[in-house]
Amino acid sequence: MSTYSLTLIRRHVSNGSVTYDTIIRDGLWFDGTGTPPAVRNIGIRDGSVAVVSADPLEEAGCRDVVDAAGLWVMPGMIDIHTHYDVEVLAQPGLSESLRHGVTTILVGSCSLSTIHVDGTDAGDLFGRVEAIPRQNVIDIVDRHKTWSTPADYIDALEDRPLGPNVAAFIGHSDMRTAAMGLDRATRKSVRPTASEQEQMERWLSMALDAGFVGMSSQQLLFDKLDGDTCRSRTLPSTYAKPRELRRLKAILRRTGRILQAGPDITNPLNVGSQVFTSMGIGRNTLKTSLLSAADIKANPFAIKLMGPLAALANRFRGDFRWQHLPVPFEVYADGIDLVIFEEFGSGAAALHLKEEVERNDLLRDEDYRRRFRKDYDTKFGMRVWHRDFFDAQIVACPDTSVIGKSFGEVGDDRGGLHPVDAFLDLVLEHGTDLRWRTTISNHRPEMLQQMAREPGIQFGFSDAGAHLRNMAFYNFGLRLLRHVYSAQCAGRPFMEVSAAVHRMTGELADWYGIDAGHLRPGDRADLMIVDPRHLDDTLDAYAEAPIPAYGGLSRMVNRNDDTVVAVYVSGRKVVEDGVPTDLVGVTRTGRFLRHGRRAPAVPAAPSPAPQQAFADVR
Repeated sequence: MSTYSLTLIRRHVSNGSVTYDTIIRDGLWFDGTGTPPAVRNIGIRDGSVAVVSADPLEEAGCRDVVDAAGLWVMPGMIDIHTHYDVEVLAQPGLSESLRHGVTTILVGSCSLSTIHVDGTDAGDLFGRVEAIPRQNVIDIVDRHKTWSTPADYIDALEDRPLGPNVAAFIGHSDMRTAAMGLDRATRKSVRPTASEQEQMERWLSMALDAGFVGMSSQQLLFDKLDGDTCRSRTLPSTYAKPRELRRLKAILRRTGRILQAGPDITNPLNVGSQVFTSMGIGRNTLKTSLLSAADIKANPFAIKLMGPLAALANRFRGDFRWQHLPVPFEVYADGIDLVIFEEFGSGAAALHLKEEVERNDLLRDEDYRRRFRKDYDTKFGMRVWHRDFFDAQIVACPDTSVIGKSFGEVGDDRGGLHPVDAFLDLVLEHGTDLRWRTTISNHRPEMLQQMAREPGIQFGFSDAGAHLRNMAFYNFGLRLLRHVYSAQCAGRPFMEVSAAVHRMTGELADWYGIDAGHLRPGDRADLMIVDPRHLDDTLDAYAEAPIPAYGGLSRMVNRNDDTVVAVYVSGRKVVEDGVPTDLVGVTRTGRFLRHGRRAPAVPAAPSPAPQQAFADVR
């Protein structure tokens, strides 16, 4: 038997007691605290870690013995920024995260949640902002919603066969929409009445009492609503005035809970205000997690300010963190359907039009093209997209002669066309059959290494469950481990592997106040086993898979099955050799994690659910 191979030995014993349900022997054990790893034997019983021992464990009667020699055994990772709010209702196994070692996810990001809104409002809030088909959102929320309070929502989730554990923010836009109505909540001239303000405060307090980790808000102005009535208005939370925000934040300060926020990046004062608000000078500290720390191509100097800004806030009694995706931020698009076009007027004008005929008429119009070229050529001001069509590669098109080229190169080939005209011409010719990609941030490895060491930066921001055709960062944690491990193997270490594990597990769990992220005696047995030999280029491979809940829509995913050997949640195997087991989507292994409370393992008795209702992608 190879020391790097995983052998699962199942013994069925008719007589005698079972000492452990699972034994993982001789693996390199990381406990999630950042301490150096050690080769240990781990015994799991009743969903929890019973023992971690340097000595061999008695294996007689154990149903599962895992030979993990040469492998890494670590706590399951935590994804602090997802948009699984809709998918978790219809496909609660959330297998795309499980298969990459994520055993705890946070929902309710960016001011969006499904606690109080109905299906139609949820469709308008999630559809365009998160690139999830609006009608599917409406259908799923209306079909599954049985709750009216945050506590009922928790019960509803735990009635489903959850794969990973779930913790949650309550969304400011969710509350504002339900209290004021979507139309009034998205008008600059309208402020909440006294009773509407009190309702939002009451709902926030109820969510925190139920165990939510905090509230998410959003001030970013290129997140736009879907639907007809309020189409292309920004999210409801962007219309909130300072008084409304202060009163909601006061509840978070008083309870020690977290504000997740996205600033208006076009307004440096707004960014500075968000950082300053965290400080506890003369008042309680406001724990703040802000979107996002990124090495943006369009502004390569901004990243140099983010670490010092966090350090300054925390020096003055703040508790401030940036969220950061620790991998290159590569996005794909079908035609013009990509959220980065929302950040300037001509791009937003095209995305405002739902009908293809209307949109194509606009794209042909010379006045419109002139505006698009002007927006494209404007390089001043804060922005996310670098607006360089020479840095945008075509990866699929019915016209195979353009595949592998940039839009700028296509323009040159067509007699010196402006890159914008080359792009718009191809969109008109091929629509969504034109697929292309670009990297908008985190492109410099040396800056990724620097951000990985910044104490004011948290790893997360995967957006798992959203932007289904645009990006796939489900395996971001594995890709960080690869970066750290390959640098170590090359003799140029910038971080210890144990520190990287800690930053994606125990550090996050402790800051968000949830019972996860550790692998010590007494801890719930949420863990992953990684083969370090396969922290390789397969982590970058492109793949797609259908989503049954969204009508079979094919989404970008990650497929690197040799890297993750096994994943356990509550001591039960949910992934084997990178592939979800038959438990996923059928039997509940995960639970809702309430802030500040211990969360015992889910009892081993199976809780089957109809497979047709909860069909997860395998």
